[in-house]
Amino acid sequence: MERLLMSSKWIATVASIWIQCSVDAYTFSIYSSVLKSSQGYDQSMLDMVSVYKDIGGNAGVLSGVLFSAVAVGNSNRSGTVRSRSFAGPWVVHLAGAIQNFLGYLLMWASVVEVIHRPPVPLMCFFVFLSAHAQTFFSTTNMVCGVKNFAECGGTIVGIMKGFLGISGAIVIQGYETFCKNKSSTFLLMLALLPTFVSLALMFLVRIYEDADTTDDRKQLNGFSAVALIVAGYLMIIISLENIFTLPSWAHIFTFILLLLLLASPLGISIKAQREEDYNKIRSLKKVSVESNPLMKSSKSSAAKDPLAYQELPGGEGDQVNHATLDDIINLPEEEGMNLLQAMSTLNFWLLFAAMVCGMGTAQAVANNLSQIGESFNYTRVEISNLVSLWGIWNFVGRIGAGNLSDYLLHTRGCGRPFLMGITLASMAAGHAVIASGFPGILYVGSILVGICYGSQWALMPTIAFEMFGVRHVGTIFNAIGIANPVGSYIFSVRIIGYIYDMEAGGEDNFCFGTHCFMLSFLIMSFVAFLGFLVAIALFFRTKQIYQLLVLRRLNHSLR
Repeated sequence: MERLLMSSKWIATVASIWIQCSVDAYTFSIYSSVLKSSQGYDQSMLDMVSVYKDIGGNAGVLSGVLFSAVAVGNSNRSGTVRSRSFAGPWVVHLAGAIQNFLGYLLMWASVVEVIHRPPVPLMCFFVFLSAHAQTFFSTTNMVCGVKNFAECGGTIVGIMKGFLGISGAIVIQGYETFCKNKSSTFLLMLALLPTFVSLALMFLVRIYEDADTTDDRKQLNGFSAVALIVAGYLMIIISLENIFTLPSWAHIFTFILLLLLLASPLGISIKAQREEDYNKIRSLKKVSVESNPLMKSSKSSAAKDPLAYQELPGGEGDQVNHATLDDIINLPEEEGMNLLQAMSTLNFWLLFAAMVCGMGTAQAVANNLSQIGESFNYTRVEISNLVSLWGIWNFVGRIGAGNLSDYLLHTRGCGRPFLMGITLASMAAGHAVIASGFPGILYVGSILVGICYGSQWALMPTIAFEMFGVRHVGTIFNAIGIANPVGSYIFSVRIIGYIYDMEAGGEDNFCFGTHCFMLSFLIMSFVAFLGFLVAIALFFRTKQIYQLLVLRRLNHSLR
């Protein structure tokens, strides 16, 4: 029993969640100031470095290609590798761990002057390498989740992307507890933590092709509930840190409670696996009873009962009907387009354009939160808390959009691009709110932009595998994810950085006041609204796909 519990899709999900929690998503603002001061960068140079972080964190095509090469089609029904010894999802995790360790270690060595100050292109490579590791972790965890829970794609993507979004706030709590105000030490912590966690858990993350997908939503909702509890707990801690100066023992105590909350998914997975094993035993008993010759008489009497039509011996005709319906409901998921085939469609580029407008503008906000806070005269503690809250709002969007899109699709037949359009319109409003520059308005605007940004990360991969199939989804959604750094470069460097440096004017390269970012946010608000129009166009183009998807799932449920 213990061996079975350690080798199941539920334990694989828990391991994926823990790896996602350790990744340092959206913490660049914590160490950006020490990079700027130690390396002598101006704002445009710092934004250029941040763009390479975005490129590394989103250009995950290599991780998708590697996953398809070593994981897809190489696992047997127990989740173990079938043909090659050195194949499986763990290979992708290992590649990510190596990149994470080297990237952050070299950044730390540069900041503390263990090595000579590297030229800007070399520092960009260090940042790229550290961020590129995230795509290997995230691709493996998410695609394994989608394959293990095929009928709950939006929910499992929301869970994985949600824990990734909140990982920044979790890691920052560790930073505040053990190395507060030591940004250089934080870089060393980022080099060690994700590397250790991924190496310890990578062999547990597998694909289980014969995984039973019946009634998984209840247990998956348990994971979502844990994530929401963790997010609420972090919000309480951050609020207390804003009001009071907590002693070191209080930081340690709250961090231990956080670790206990993060351990709770293990209990959910053990309970879910036991329920699944119990249901399998019941099914086997039912089959053995029905195959007993003594039960034939009861079967014949049941055939006379019109309410028991599903027990009629003529099951072959029923199978033929289902097979015919499956032939009619021909979806890309069954065929699995590769990247080149997907890129030859208009839908691919519509989704890509919508992500440039949405993810690109939001990522520009995340990269510049520290400088935006400074221009609004926020303290360092307030800026640190703002970064943590950004991770939480991001998480809320990812969890919420994943579950809400599944609900709207299964109950209303509403395609996911419609919800994506709503998030882009809301993001346009968030940018406009920040541009107004009223006191405290940065908190309000960051809530809107952060939630909508997280929603798009939950919706985009799910839309991708529903339009183009699940076989090569790791490569396809990572290719679409390149929209994030493309947009980030345009809005961070060419708009925010350029306008900020013009407004700063002085030798210290710092700007104070609402005028530093007002025009930039008005431009990004307009661009996000254009993204809304593109998403609505995609919604109308994919209506037939989602209608067939609903019919297909209805057909499977009837079986």
